[in-house]
Amino acid sequence: MASSSPPHVVEDLPPFLQLLSDGTVIRDRSAEYSILPTPPPPGRQPDVRWKDVVYDAARGLKLRVYKPPLSPSSSGNNKKLPVLVYFHGGGYVICSFDLPNFHSCCLRLAGELPALVFSADYRLAPEHRLPAAFHDAASVLSWVRAQATATGTENADPWLADSADFSRVFVSGDSAGGGIVNQVALRLGSGQLDLGPLRVAGHVMLFPLFGGEQRTASEAEYPPGPHLSLPVLDKGWRLALPVGATRDHPLANPLGPGSPALELVAGALPPLLVVVGGLDLLRDRAVDYAARLEAMGHAVELVEFEGQHHGFFAVEPYGEAGHELVCLVKRFVHGNGAAVSS
Repeated sequence: MASSSPPHVVEDLPPFLQLLSDGTVIRDRSAEYSILPTPPPPGRQPDVRWKDVVYDAARGLKLRVYKPPLSPSSSGNNKKLPVLVYFHGGGYVICSFDLPNFHSCCLRLAGELPALVFSADYRLAPEHRLPAAFHDAASVLSWVRAQATATGTENADPWLADSADFSRVFVSGDSAGGGIVNQVALRLGSGQLDLGPLRVAGHVMLFPLFGGEQRTASEAEYPPGPHLSLPVLDKGWRLALPVGATRDHPLANPLGPGSPALELVAGALPPLLVVVGGLDLLRDRAVDYAARLEAMGHAVELVEFEGQHHGFFAVEPYGEAGHELVCLVKRFVHGNGAAVSS
């Protein structure tokens, strides 16, 4: 009787995880804490409260609500704040909403926009391959919609009832979170996701993660960044996409041959802000995406941060570039119908 061989490593993404031949995933969550964010300067700690809530009880998925104080003038006039839904990065395979890096980013965004920020977790691959994360993102927006419909009832969350303006919701994310924003946009624009009476006023993609089989110039010519290289990108896609799928799969490449035509939804989408790093390997894919939508007449603002690598905001949320990014998002939010008003 032949003995079966022990499980062996079929995919290795050091130092974060290994995928074994029997489907077992071995994770080292401590490795995700190896790069901590820069702390705020003295006296700059945001005055923001936060709490974790469950948005999908069946799967045990949570999000973190960040609530800045209403200014005396705002609360006196019964004014409310815009809502920013934030999806974290990590290539769909690592990280979580409560990682110190994303926590720092959301604290700063909530305090300085100001806005209510909902930072959401989602299922990770390879245990839950795409489109699991995109389904979870739709569940997050449905949860936000439920909060909007509960306003004025006994079921309303008191944290939100007095401060959230659900007619001014912005969907945002960095890296993989930026790819999630694209999928949310497609579902909204095609009518697959009904959020009424909630209103999505804009989308924000921070150095979005898109893929493709043919290398772009930035992928082929740029040197590896401090936190991203082509081998890591390729491994990440093999772990995240359905087994056997290529990087031209519609879940990875929004401009690929089998992807939904952006023309079908571009006219129905709200304004879009796309931020790229000038040294990011993924720069060209984000630029091409923005250019394609702009050519269709969609309202797109593309901003490039020269000298910055992929994911710079999560690493240095209080650096000079991080400060400029927060100011940029603030202008975008308040310039698209979300200025604090009654």
